[in-house]
Amino acid sequence: MHVPDPALLRPGRFDRRVTVQAPDKVGREQILRVHTRSVPLAPDVDLSGLAATTVGMVGADLANLVNEAALLAARRTHEQVTMSDFSDSLEKIVLGAARKIMLSDVDRRRTAYHEAGHALTGVLSAGADPVRKISIIPRSRSLGVTLSAPETDQFNYDEQGLLARIRVATGGRAAEEVVYGDQTTGAESDIRQATQLARLMVGRFGMSEEIGFVAVLPQDGEASALQGLTEVSEHTRQRVDAEVKRIVGEAHDQAIGLLTQHRDRLDSLAEALMRAETLDQPEAYAAAGLTAPETATAPAEPALAGAT
Repeated sequence: MHVPDPALLRPGRFDRRVTVQAPDKVGREQILRVHTRSVPLAPDVDLSGLAATTVGMVGADLANLVNEAALLAARRTHEQVTMSDFSDSLEKIVLGAARKIMLSDVDRRRTAYHEAGHALTGVLSAGADPVRKISIIPRSRSLGVTLSAPETDQFNYDEQGLLARIRVATGGRAAEEVVYGDQTTGAESDIRQATQLARLMVGRFGMSEEIGFVAVLPQDGEASALQGLTEVSEHTRQRVDAEVKRIVGEAHDQAIGLLTQHRDRLDSLAEALMRAETLDQPEAYAAAGLTAPETATAPAEPALAGAT
């Protein structure tokens, strides 16, 4: 192995940085076509639709997806790799392998309501990403999960969309409160996600009238470079904390209101999850008595919301 001369790495020798962005939908489709050239594909495989559901994946991720799908098809004795093989392989890559644990009926039902709460809140919230798949199969990171993703690549997010994401994150806990009247530890990752997003809205995106059009939180790695961003008063920090609490609290209250108003849909969706364990987008919308978006595609890489 050749090792570059240390002199080449001294400060000032190379000051230009080249940032390589993850491929967009067109790029992902082209990469998938390259990696599937020697793979027998079933007629139902839609590489364009698959590319739309793999937002954020780079070439190595897509190659891994094709390999996993081919292996899964072989284990299932398929002569060709089907769309369901790709869908299940993507789910494994994103969520991790299923855990072989036996949940009690009480825990399964509670998890079903938790995930149904996330999904129904997303479906009923303007600006939220479409729900792609719901599952109550325990995996490496959770007891269940709700996956959602936009129809196209997004590089800019409006305030309504960010608030909808926070509302969806609170939907699992909200469903537990509506149905059971108490709380569990299952919303830990949801709380972390909602809090982080609200803090970014307040401290970096200027989306709070209380704080205003100022940055009070530095980006990762720039605290030492931008001294002004580190000199925030204790009073300002307290105001940021108060705003974060207000935003998340209001989103939580809205989720409770939505699920209370649509309790029949929540019950129906949870019961469907108890029977099937995993629902794709058309099945999930049908169980909730709603119509899936016409442009919907296969299960997507998340925004994830789920019970831990």
